[in-house]
Amino acid sequence: MKHLPRPSLWVLVAALVLLPIMLPNNYALDIAVRVALAAVAAIGLNLAMGFAGQVSIGHAAFLAIGAYASGIIGARYSWPPLVGVAAAAACAGVVAWLIAKPVLRLRGHSLTMATLGLGVIVNIALVNEVALTGGPDGMPMPPFEVLGFIFAKVMHWYALSAVLLVVAVLLSLNLFDSPAGRALRGMNGAEVAARVAGVDVGSFKVRAFVASAVFASVAGSLTAYYVGFISPSLASFSQSVELATMVVLGGMASTFGALLGAAVLTVLPQLLGGLHGYESILFGLILMVTMIFLPRGVVPSLALLFKRSR
Repeated sequence: MKHLPRPSLWVLVAALVLLPIMLPNNYALDIAVRVALAAVAAIGLNLAMGFAGQVSIGHAAFLAIGAYASGIIGARYSWPPLVGVAAAAACAGVVAWLIAKPVLRLRGHSLTMATLGLGVIVNIALVNEVALTGGPDGMPMPPFEVLGFIFAKVMHWYALSAVLLVVAVLLSLNLFDSPAGRALRGMNGAEVAARVAGVDVGSFKVRAFVASAVFASVAGSLTAYYVGFISPSLASFSQSVELATMVVLGGMASTFGALLGAAVLTVLPQLLGGLHGYESILFGLILMVTMIFLPRGVVPSLALLFKRSR
């Protein structure tokens, strides 16, 4: 693996190993699990938004596809959970591939509205297909069992989500400096110039979109198994906006930025929960101030300030 010796990756691994020792209780560990799973989805969305410049505000649809597909496969057909997660990821990838070619021809606001439409369609389907999905009431998930071992404790889930997060970061970092990653970043900055240079822009856009959908599906599947229950709210507009905000807040085209954005947007509402109705106002104010003073996102802006100060 090209980026395995990278110091930032080793720091992440060390932090993930030490975190359970430092956290005071299972509640804090539960938040850490949710951060890791959200970060996987955000890192995937960053492939489409940050690398390829495809602004998607309907990406929660793939979270829901992963969750419901794995849930239906596991609960109704008794497939092993890992097989269900893989099958759900394949399903999300196929759906993304089918819609990518017509949707990704659009640009700007048109592309944004098209991705919003995808989320709305999936949400409506989940609500109306009562016999299959449980409708508005949702559906319970079976236990997550691998080779006879049941993930029943929060520490089990922390270990699984931490490994998944490291894999997601490693894949994203390897893509970033690969020829494909350079092509994606190049067409994001100047699509016409990328075409002139021989980059198959359409093909790269489709690949990035499909990869981001697979990341989201895996995160959605494991989130569903962890929580033990799923509902159509997983494909809601607010969920999609939250995912997109994680990428923008942390920093577009920054793998660790997406991770930081997921951590902030998952942890901050918990810290502000005791403000009795004012937490949303303060939360929005914090996001506004951050984007005003760090317009490129937290990680790229701080990295640029650090370089200038040296």
